Amino acid sequence: MRRLALLAAIALLFPRPAAALKVVSSIPTLGSLAKEVGGDRVDVESLAKGYQDPHFVEPKPSLMLILNRADLLLHVGLELEIGWLPPLILGSRNPKIQTGELGNLDCSRAIPVVDVPTTKVDRSMGDIHPQGNPHYWLPPSNAKVIGREIAQRLSQIDPAGAAAYQKNLAAFNDKVDAAAKKWQPMIAKMRGAKIVTYHKSWTYVSQWLAMEEIGYLEPKPGIPPDPDHLFRLIQAMRAEHVQLLLVEDFYNLNTARLVAEKGGAKLLDLPTDVGAKPAIKDWFTLVETILTQLSGAISRV
Repeated sequence: MRRLALLAAIALLFPRPAAALKVVSSIPTLGSLAKEVGGDRVDVESLAKGYQDPHFVEPKPSLMLILNRADLLLHVGLELEIGWLPPLILGSRNPKIQTGELGNLDCSRAIPVVDVPTTKVDRSMGDIHPQGNPHYWLPPSNAKVIGREIAQRLSQIDPAGAAAYQKNLAAFNDKVDAAAKKWQPMIAKMRGAKIVTYHKSWTYVSQWLAMEEIGYLEPKPGIPPDPDHLFRLIQAMRAEHVQLLLVEDFYNLNTARLVAEKGGAKLLDLPTDVGAKPAIKDWFTLVETILTQLSGAISRV
């Protein structure tokens, strides 16, 4: 009995930590931000890989198993994952993460969304997003918004950790501000740069860096370019003296390389998600990698 009493006293003095919350993100960058805010109170796993096109992820049964154990699901929203995530959520048989539940967080909720169509959307317009452009996670201001949303939702699910989440959020915001200050010389180089992109996925970055988008390799979102469109685009690039062509490596680099060469621009194959390259471990490394490549290329143009 004395031994049991001693063990009980030790347990009171040194309570076992609560099991970490299982956070699952649709893309790795959201998972990276969740780890910044959640700290050691969360375990984070992502469904997509950073080198994949986030529009098209195979909804494998193994991903349903990951979602089945989730306490919180983070997704980009704005229908970015519309083709693959909804059936996974339904198939997970996890009531916590169903649409409308506390464990389902659409991270776009408080984002100032751009490129919202002003006319009725139909299939003739390509794979356009009727709620606006979903590629919003790179600019620091939006990263801070996402971090705040995650901290609020974690605090609701895990009230005992609310103070820790708010402390982590404040530290994250300070870290973002310090990084943005350090990046300022690279940011300044990009002001006024004329660019073309493969997909209309760089609008938020273009606005942040004050770059001017002249055109897109896709004639409409998700529609492969035809020769007539490419000819007109190359002519426009020459006329406007476009400096850079930005493309993610899951698009057709051969086409992009040809257009860049004929249009007199430098081709940049850029990452857009954590894990796109082995060295890109978090949001900070991702953004710094992009800025380093952009500013380095513009200096050589």
